[in-house]
Parts: sequence; C-alpha cells; structure tokens
Amino acid sequence: FRGVPLSTRDAETRAAIASLDGMLDTGAVTAAWDAALQAPAWHGTPVWVHGDLLPGNLLVDRGRLSAVIDFGCLGVGDPACDLIPAWTLLSPQSRNVFRAALAVDDATWARGRGWALSIGLIALPYYQTTNPVFAATARHMIAEVLADLETMQ
Repeated sequence: FRGVPLSTRDAETRAAIASLDGMLDTGAVTAAWDAALQAPAWHGTPVWVHGDLLPGNLLVDRGRLSAVIDFGCLGVGDPACDLIPAWTLLSPQSRNVFRAALAVDDATWARGRGWALSIGLIALPYYQTTNPVFAATARHMIAEVLADLETMQ
C-alpha cells in the first residue's frame, strides 16, 4: 500500500483532516494536501521501496544511519514514499542537502512531501491517546511539511 499513487490516499487523508478540526489549521493542511495531489504522478519504472522510513525504523549510531528495520511495507512503486525522512528527521538545511544528494525532481519531491503529510495526518488522530510518542512524530511531520511549503512561497 506504499509506493501507490498518492491520490489513492485522498479519502483517508481528508477524513483524517476532518477529524483534526480544532487541533490544527485544517485550512493549511488541506491546501498542502491539495498541492501534493497536483504533483505529476510517477510514470517511471516501479522501484523497490521500504515504505515505512519513519524514525522508529531508522537506527542511528553516533549521528549516522546504522540500520533500517521493519520491512512490512516493502514493495515496488513510486520512490516518493521513501522521502519521508526529509520531514521526520532532517532540519530544513539538511533536508536541502538530502534532496540535492538524491537529485530528486520537483514532482517526486512534492509527492514525497505529500506522503509525509498524509502519514502524519492519518497517524495523529489514530495514535493521539494510545502512542503519544508517535503522535508527536506525526505533529512534527505535519509542521515540517507546512514550514517547507511556506519557504517556497
């Protein structure tokens, strides 16, 4: 279910946005989601994707990535879903370095930002009371996506 076209997450993402009314700026996240959906779809050859590169699945030792775990979302498709560490782990400055090192085109970057937003929006209401650590990660993802979009304006 990862690596699929971002549009397949539209109904679930919009339902999550509606459930978050009063908790965050639903107008801003709706605009960000709409912008992500406007990015051209992936038409390249499907590639292997991990699909769940969230902080809990990336092990870091002395500031360096040492392992990736949890391959339950492994599949083939659009590589944009594997860009989510840009909005979960990286500062705006290091996010720019990450993007440059990957030589990611604008459309893939926009879809990656959309994946981060969608995952954050869906996770926040789901984990809000049962997993406060992951809910905090979701809030961070949403905030970073919105901040990233503001710098583009």
